[in-house]
Amino acid sequence: MQPKTRRIIQAVLYEAIAVVFVGPGLTYLFDHPPISTLTLAVLMSTIAVIWSYVFNAVFERWESTQNVKGRPWKHRLLHGLGFEGGLLITLVPLMAYWLNITLLAAFIADLGVLAFFFIYAIIFTWCFDKVFGLPQSASAHCEA
Repeated sequence: MQPKTRRIIQAVLYEAIAVVFVGPGLTYLFDHPPISTLTLAVLMSTIAVIWSYVFNAVFERWESTQNVKGRPWKHRLLHGLGFEGGLLITLVPLMAYWLNITLLAAFIADLGVLAFFFIYAIIFTWCFDKVFGLPQSASAHCEA
């Protein structure tokens, strides 16, 4: 599979599944109407799709320069931390505004969401690799 196609499919699948969990979770946690939290979940996912595409392109470029091929758990851990850390910076202000809560409350709420999605990201990527195979960057030495 071509790298760009792979990244697009990976991002869309990841976020579609995420919306299924995030929308109802936000409704329950913040006692907001489902349409409001679903809209917020879609906005958050849109941001995440864009970030996923950019982050995975950068990560795969870095990965192609590594001597160790495949996707050892150390690389999966770095991937999860980098991806979720980038989202944290963007999503906290959005959540604070949308849910009418303080930045601190949004930060704490987002940490909970990100803790779940940190694990989800690692498991999803592992499953995705099992179904679609490893990307070229992890399976053979590529010039950066």
